[in-house]
Amino acid sequence: MKEFIVIHDYLVSEAVVGDWDGEEELVAERINEIYHTLYDMAEEDIAPEELIAILELVWETWIPQEALPELDMEDIYDWCRHVLANRDQYIQQ
Repeated sequence: MKEFIVIHDYLVSEAVVGDWDGEEELVAERINEIYHTLYDMAEEDIAPEELIAILELVWETWIPQEALPELDMEDIYDWCRHVLANRDQYIQQ
């Protein structure tokens, strides 16, 4: 029931990502790509609270990662697929 979750509530701008040595716009784009990919890959009937918990992982997992600006879509897809397939490891019920 992911239609109950508004993905735009999670998207970030370069103003909130912190100092990335001039790469703030790119970092915001990467974070937003991760959010969109997770949302798109989640099954249609996922419990809203489960999807929220998964989406909340994005910021805490990726914003401290120095490699964030270098992520490509394959990296993003692989991480999202892994998280969705192993969600019990990542979210506390």
